[in-house]
Amino acid sequence: MIISAVTGLVSGLLLAIPIGPVNLTIMNEAARWGFRRGWFIGLGAASMEVLYCSIAFAGVSSFFGRPLIESFLEVFSFLFLVFLGLKFLLTRSVETAARLTQNSQFETRWEARLQARFHPHSAFMVGWFRTLANPGVLLFWIILAGNFMARGWVGPRWAAKGACLTGVGLATLSWFTMLSWAASHGVGRLSESALLRMERASGVVLLLLAAVHGGHIAWQLAVHRHP
Repeated sequence: MIISAVTGLVSGLLLAIPIGPVNLTIMNEAARWGFRRGWFIGLGAASMEVLYCSIAFAGVSSFFGRPLIESFLEVFSFLFLVFLGLKFLLTRSVETAARLTQNSQFETRWEARLQARFHPHSAFMVGWFRTLANPGVLLFWIILAGNFMARGWVGPRWAAKGACLTGVGLATLSWFTMLSWAASHGVGRLSESALLRMERASGVVLLLLAAVHGGHIAWQLAVHRHP
C-alpha cells in the first residue's frame, strides 16, 4: 500500500509539472482573479486526472495474461517515455512549451463541443473540461498503469490501486495549489522560470526511467535467448 501510494505521488507530480493548458490557465486566472479561482480550477483538473487514472487501471487489468499485448506495451512505453523526456528536457521557454502542448485540431474541436454542450462557467468545471479534452493524459496513464502493475509497484487489488489514485490526487492538487498561490501573489515570472526548471527536471527523470525500462527489456530478451 505504501509503495502504491508513493508511486502515485511521484507519477502524479511528474505529469502535473510540465507546462500545459491547465498550468497556464491556473497561472492566468489566479493572477487575475485570485488564489481561490486558480485553486478550484486545479481541483477540477486533479479530479479528472484521478478519473482518467482509474479508467486506465480498469482497462489495463483486462490485458494481463496476454504475452503479445504485454510485450507491445513494454516497447511502446519505452518509446513514449523517451519522447516525453526529450520533449520536457529541450523546452526553452514558456511560449515554446505552450506551442508544444497546444491542443491538436481534434482536441480543439472536442473541447469546443464540450463547452457548447455543458457551458463550464465555474472554475472547477473549467479545470475538469480542460483535462477531459486532452486524451493524451489518458494515454499517459494507460502506459504508466501497465508498467506499475507489471513491476508490482501497484498490486492487482483495488485497495492498492486506490492508494495509488490517492497519491495521484494529492500530488496533482498540491502542485496546482502551489501554482495558484504563486500566481495570485504576483510571482508569475518566478513561477515561469521555476516551471521551466522543474519541467526539465521531469524530463531527466523520465529519461532515467526510460533507461531503466530499456535495460529491463534488454535483460528479458537476453534471458529468453539464452535460457
